[in-house]
Amino acid sequence: MKKLILAIVAIACVSSYAAGQTSKRRAVKTGPPNGIFSPAIITGDLVFTSGQIGIDPKTGQFPEGGIEAQFQQVFKNLTAVLEASGSSVDHILKATVFLADMNDYNAMNELYRKQFKGDPPARSTVQVARLPRDAKIEIEVVAVLK
Repeated sequence: MKKLILAIVAIACVSSYAAGQTSKRRAVKTGPPNGIFSPAIITGDLVFTSGQIGIDPKTGQFPEGGIEAQFQQVFKNLTAVLEASGSSVDHILKATVFLADMNDYNAMNELYRKQFKGDPPARSTVQVARLPRDAKIEIEVVAVLK
């Protein structure tokens, strides 16, 4: 019974906190609005990014070079969104990696490891049936503001 009461109190506290934060959310602008989604949303001290694929924003194309090149471009895109939000790659708490092919998992891990100094953020990695524009990789993150 004590566990049930504690669980109800915890849920009430989280719900109360979340309700208070939703009124203080703001969208991050990184370029012309596309009307479909925001590149990131800030609420409280947290930044939630939309998934980023490896499209070069200047050319609108994927870079040549497969998973490695797309991974590097994804991190450039994430860096730009996080910096526009007042955060940085060093402040990422959680990442979700979507792979079009789980055979790219080991290569992605090696590239991912190089992006972080010290302990990397928490991470989930899943294979998906298909990504926008047939991308090989998409990554979304949750970060804390600087």
